[in-house]
Parts: sequence; structure tokens; C-alpha cells
Amino acid sequence: MSIIPSLPLDVTGSRFRAIYRLQGNEKTARARAEDICIEETIEYPAELVPEGGIREHVFGKIETFETFGEAGYRAVISFADEITGFELPQLNNVLFGNISMKPGIRLLELDLSSSLLASFKGPRFGISGLRQLLNVNNRPLLATATKPLGLSAIQLAEMAYKLALGGMDIIKDDHGLGNQSFAPFYERISRTVEAVAKANARTGQKTLYLANVTGPFESMLERIYFAKEAGVDGLMLIPGHTGLDFMRRVADDDSINLPVMSHPAFTGSFVLSPEMGVSHLVLHGQLLRLAGADLSVFPNHIGRFASYSRQECIDIARGCNMPMGGIAPIFTAPGGGISPEVFGDMLDVYGRNVAYLMSSNLHRESTDLTGTVLRYRELLEKL
Repeated sequence: MSIIPSLPLDVTGSRFRAIYRLQGNEKTARARAEDICIEETIEYPAELVPEGGIREHVFGKIETFETFGEAGYRAVISFADEITGFELPQLNNVLFGNISMKPGIRLLELDLSSSLLASFKGPRFGISGLRQLLNVNNRPLLATATKPLGLSAIQLAEMAYKLALGGMDIIKDDHGLGNQSFAPFYERISRTVEAVAKANARTGQKTLYLANVTGPFESMLERIYFAKEAGVDGLMLIPGHTGLDFMRRVADDDSINLPVMSHPAFTGSFVLSPEMGVSHLVLHGQLLRLAGADLSVFPNHIGRFASYSRQECIDIARGCNMPMGGIAPIFTAPGGGISPEVFGDMLDVYGRNVAYLMSSNLHRESTDLTGTVLRYRELLEKL
């Protein structure tokens, strides 16, 4: 006997959809789809819920269920917009909450309703805004990180100066640079801002410096406002450490008003299993756009990370650019051992709205960082 009252719910009837790949034979896969409908919504015995508002509107609904590849099935499951509270953490909780701890389920793609998409501002700058800041109309961008960990703030700033002098479009702190004693956060930011501004004044071009502001929760807003006041051109956050919604909060803040780059550290295990987790398209594309990233960093399919395939990188590019209501498309920023020999192939994979994130091979080619950047820029301008 149910103890749940049957009451009408204040819902519009608008629903969003999530696409899942489910492992197993038809019976097993169907059971997994049915489990998603309950586990991600009421998390309560379905048989104890009477006919009425909860059963009709809150339960997930299997819209389609069909074979998918050699081993598995594809299910499109819809959910009422209202159960997200129109908030990113709860949307993520519905999409891949408890089921993230169950085998044989992979979230492939999001199909969000117009009303749900309208609840998110998305990237503040996106592709068009970043191109306007850089005054670069069409070519791929060139980006790099200052490294290695262990250099002083003075050495990192001098490196940034040489890189900017060569025409580097974007210089970011390496994701390992936090507030270490050998390169304290406040000194590193101040010195690097000054160095990049000096190079920009000399060349007449525009290099953007993006500061890594990831850190302990209570420190991050203080770091962000310091970086803003110091004159940084953008921010880098690691949502695997900070959470996606903190990035959304920063991107939405009119008093900050800076481009945001997302770094993928700590999130690789979400995508690496073909049978479980979240697709590359969702994690590195759609979710980051909802959270306000303007650039999505991830491992290129050619380089020192062999775990991302060419097709998975194509999927990321689609996730960064596919129509999502008023949510702006964003730059892909593949990295991890990129060399000029793969520029052409990468153009085929990502299109022109890509930032080639290079560092190791810049240093391997020559001690003349400025000259190396100049040569790489010339190559990009000929693509």
C-alpha cells in the first residue's frame, strides 16, 4: 500500500532528453534503461508510487530503445525540466548521478529543451568573442603553458615575455602551478601580467594571459579578483577539482567578465571506458558549454596521450560547436605533444576554431622561443 499522496504537480510538460548506451542482451539493457528512469529521479520503489503527478511527470520515460553496435542498446530517456531545479548540479545529478556507480551505462549525448537551455548563460565570450579580443578572424589559434613546475615567478614571467614576443595567441599557467613557495601565486600573476603587457606593447599584437586560479575553495574568489585587478586577460579553472558549477558561477559574474579556459585534470576516468562513464562529447563539449567555458582543453589524438581516438576528438569538436539554443560554441584546445607535422590533420578534425596547445615541442625545437613561435604562427597563417 502506498503512503505517497497523489497530488498534481506544477510542471509545464517540457522535457529534456539524455541518450545512453547500455551494455548487455536486450533484457539486461532494457532493465538498465528502466532503472535509470527511477534511480535518477525518485530513487524509491516505483510500485509504491500511485497513479498521478509523480508517476506521470517525475519518472523518467524511455522514448526509444534500439540496438546499438555489436554489443548493446541505445536508449533515449526523457525527464521533466522541473526536476533539475534549473540548476547545473541537479541537472548533472539527474543525467549521471547514482547510475555512475552502476556498470554497463554510458551517457552519450544531451538533448536539452529550449526552456532548460535558457536557464544557462553559457560561455561569456565563446568563439566570436575570443576572436574579437585577439583580432584574429579565421586562422587556428596558438596556445601554450608556462612550465616546468619548479621555475621561479621571475623565470616563468621571462618565458611568457619571449612567447608573447613571438606572437603567441594565448599563454596560460600550467595546471600544476598553484601557490608553491618557488612561484607564489600573487607574485607569479603580477610578474607574468607585466611581462605579457610589455611584449604586447613592443609587438603591437595581442597575447592573452590566462591565470590558473584553481585552489582551495575559500581562496579562489580572492585569487580571481586579484588576478582581475592585476590585469590578466582570462582565467583557467580545473572543474575536476573545483566543480562545474563553480566555473559557471565565475563565468556568469559580470564583475569578473573574463574568458574561462577549462583544464581536464582529474576527469579522464569519466570518459576512458567505452562501456561506462560519460562520452567525450558530453564531458569536454556540452557540459563545459553549460558551465561557461570559452575553451576546452583535452588530449589530442596524436601526441603523448594515446587514450583519445581521432573519432573521439571529432566528437569533442561536435560537442563544442553543435547547436544548443543560445549557448555559444567554444574553442577546442587539444594538447599533449603537438608538433607542426600534425597541424593539417588537426585542422581536418577540429576545423578552424581550434587552439593548438603546444609546450614541450616548442622547447625541444630551439632555445629561441620567440623565433620558434614566429615560425609556428607563420605555418598556421598558411593553413
